[in-house]
Amino acid sequence: MMSQRIRKYWTTPSGVTWSSVVINVVLTAAKIVVGALCRSQALLADGVHSGSDLATDVPVLAALRVANRPADHTHHYGHLRVNTLASLIVGAVLGAVAVMIAYGAISVMHKYVHNHPVPEVHPGLPFWVALASIPMKELLFQWMRWVGRKASNMAVVANAWHSRADAFAAVATCAGLGGVLIGGSSWRFLDPLTAIVLAAILVVVAVRITGQAASELIDRAPGQAVLANIQKALSETQGVRSFHAFRARQLGGKVEMDVHVQVDPNLTVAAGHDIAREVRRRVQQADSGVVQVIVHVEPAEDGAR
Repeated sequence: MMSQRIRKYWTTPSGVTWSSVVINVVLTAAKIVVGALCRSQALLADGVHSGSDLATDVPVLAALRVANRPADHTHHYGHLRVNTLASLIVGAVLGAVAVMIAYGAISVMHKYVHNHPVPEVHPGLPFWVALASIPMKELLFQWMRWVGRKASNMAVVANAWHSRADAFAAVATCAGLGGVLIGGSSWRFLDPLTAIVLAAILVVVAVRITGQAASELIDRAPGQAVLANIQKALSETQGVRSFHAFRARQLGGKVEMDVHVQVDPNLTVAAGHDIAREVRRRVQQADSGVVQVIVHVEPAEDGAR
């Protein structure tokens, strides 16, 4: 029984995020220490990115503790937007890390271009450290994305893509350091060049994560497939003659919606209430990501069927 509970915990957003913390602590320490000792800009940049993964794990963990709290006297609509805030933090940190990496790498490239002295890079150990991190981060990405999608938690999904970016970064690091291993000191420019490519990848991921979170802050509607599924459930609910004023918005990876449904004007209030309750049930059965359904019942106009 205990082992089953433990296995179940590791498939929850909290469990997978704590696993990410442990993995990122190990990788950050290994990459930064080895990168500094071997004077590898690429591995140092990769290590800083792994550290940013760790930095984004913290707000995600905080969001997981707060987002599922029920509504209270100061938060009448609950706390789901904490997930959106966590995603914004993830994107902002990732973007800042990209700028920092690019600045350091461009500075080193500037020295190469102007024939200024540049410390000798020892690529052997950094190459193997970066190579070992690739499958670890890719597996972590797949795991976190699966858990995040299952739980409809956008903060966990965003954090998963941060891990995927780290895997891409490690691939780029391996390519650059591999080139230095093959070409020797004359190819040392590949090390900072790889760091610049890495920064560009991080910017793309940061913009995507931040854009998705920002769209929630302005109450963007869910995708057309989700809307069509909800509308189908509405139209197929027994007792609903028609509906209008249908609105839906994304909120912390979930969906909130409200709709006006028209029913037989001769029904009792109790019967109308039963139809509204059935609408909620059918919608949430059709899409488990819908966490709130506000239904306003109206009498159908004469001739509406």
